[in-house]
Amino acid sequence: MQISQAAICSTTLGYPAVSVNPVLRLPPHPRLRDMVYAPQRVLPGTCLEELQHMETVYSTTLASPVGPLFLATSEKGLVALEFDARRPGQQTIRPNPRDLRSESGAVRFEISDGKLSAYKHELEEYFAGNRRQFSFPLDLRGTPFQLECWRALIEIPYGETRTYADIARAVGRPQGFRAVGMANNRNPLAIVVPCHRVIASDGTLCGYGGGLDIKRKLLQLEGARSGTLAA
Repeated sequence: MQISQAAICSTTLGYPAVSVNPVLRLPPHPRLRDMVYAPQRVLPGTCLEELQHMETVYSTTLASPVGPLFLATSEKGLVALEFDARRPGQQTIRPNPRDLRSESGAVRFEISDGKLSAYKHELEEYFAGNRRQFSFPLDLRGTPFQLECWRALIEIPYGETRTYADIARAVGRPQGFRAVGMANNRNPLAIVVPCHRVIASDGTLCGYGGGLDIKRKLLQLEGARSGTLAA
């Protein structure tokens, strides 16, 4: 599957890259650059000059056999695909509605089913068993190492699995399987960047941001589940 040019946000807004949010590259709490959440509007107090420098990210929710999925796209491509029920510590692009401020912002969110209709259509085909590859553009954002790992994940064929050690070798870090695991954990595009196809060296499922039950269901859907993977 071909992906669009990866966007590396190590210098977004002049801040160095941090691992708190690999999608937006914002500095850690409590000094987060504020994000303005706008289902159909901009919060009062956002001045015109700030608005002109904001990036607009369009979002929607898709009902799926593994639960609701949150999708977000930039003008370049899909920037986030997250399980709606987030696990503790899971990375997310979504703003916290309890921590909104209006004095400044880096991203403006708009709910838009229309902007994401093509993405939703291909995902529905995938869950129906009628699609093995996605053709829509991706706007992957992360560190150079994360991007290497995510590209290696995209190369895992439908219906197959790889181990963390396999991915480490693929990116030229044969001893870096733990770093690969961390990069997988920060994957912003679940399912599309198929970190669910990465398993432990002993054949067990190991961890997954959406939970092992969802990982097992995805592998079963793709025909990759065996007696060993059922563990």
